[in-house]
Amino acid sequence: MGQARIALKRIKNGLNAQSMLLVGLRGVGKTVLLGKIRSEAQSADYQCISAEAPEKRSLPALLAPELRLALLRLSSTDRAKDHAKRGLRALAGFIRAFRIKYGDLEVTADAEPEVGLADAGDLDHDLFALLEACCTAARNAGSGLLLFIDELQYVAEDQLAALIVALHRCTQQQLPLALFGAGLPQLRGQMGRAKSYAERLFSFPTVGPLDSEQARIALVTPAREEGVEFEAASLDSIWNQTQGYPYFLQEWGKHTWDLAERSPITPDDVERASRATLGSLDEGFFRVRFDRLTPAERRYLRAMADLGAGPHRSGDVAVNLKRKVQSLAPTRAHLIEKGMIWSPSHGDTAFTVPLFDHYMKRIMPGAAWREE
Repeated sequence: MGQARIALKRIKNGLNAQSMLLVGLRGVGKTVLLGKIRSEAQSADYQCISAEAPEKRSLPALLAPELRLALLRLSSTDRAKDHAKRGLRALAGFIRAFRIKYGDLEVTADAEPEVGLADAGDLDHDLFALLEACCTAARNAGSGLLLFIDELQYVAEDQLAALIVALHRCTQQQLPLALFGAGLPQLRGQMGRAKSYAERLFSFPTVGPLDSEQARIALVTPAREEGVEFEAASLDSIWNQTQGYPYFLQEWGKHTWDLAERSPITPDDVERASRATLGSLDEGFFRVRFDRLTPAERRYLRAMADLGAGPHRSGDVAVNLKRKVQSLAPTRAHLIEKGMIWSPSHGDTAFTVPLFDHYMKRIMPGAAWREE
């Protein structure tokens, strides 16, 4: 949060600020942190554009509706009114230029396009022109424009490239613009492939699991405020089962609280709560991801789980499936595209969802999964 606060202050003071992309596995709290940064920015009167990037959704479709709302807000400010109206004309030209190319771009314009303004049909050029107009309006209102995009790894790399270009050009003009995003660990590589100079524009803070002391504090502090204590062995049990991942700590804490009858909370309470917690996670957190997989993708992940938590060499997964690495390459690529796995280094494969190896063994027990 400290780095984000510094960036916000720099933008307010008319200085360039490095954009920030939070990266980490599922369940580590990236979205929560992104929301906290956005809340502070809104309190400081920034114009905040918020979006979550689902699979197959275009970047123009994500940004256009939010930019429209920001420009309409700015148009009610006397100092920014004329610039905001020009921004709306830029948005109208942008929509007209890309509505056919990006079929999911359905937002309605509130002005007539201005010929030659963000309407060339080249995303690199037009996105910059649109953001430039929006930032100019925000600056005249004494504010800045901040983009908050979650699940950024789902944005296509050519569109990421256009976003990087636009941010770079706006930065060169010292316009009040920054991107705060969040995504899976592969986002670093995607940004670098999209534009080689991305590393100069962004910081990539890694959000990971809590260590044992941090996890203990997260569990003990709210319970103690209600007059409830944990036995030390209970905390050790929860730590061992959650591996410090914040979402799992939250779930284990909730179910343990609900099931424990008295203080202090004992290891027996945790054991009973663990069954309820796993049942809840299996039906919700894990199952929604499992249901999106094809049979071939499920077998691939089950073969990974058979080898342990990972990461694993792609060749070892292929051996476990009694297949050639090349024949499994499309399946692996689809799983990366779906955000289920990532490659920490060349040839390695790891789960993006913590504890998913345990779930795969529960949902596909025995050896029947090996059958085609």
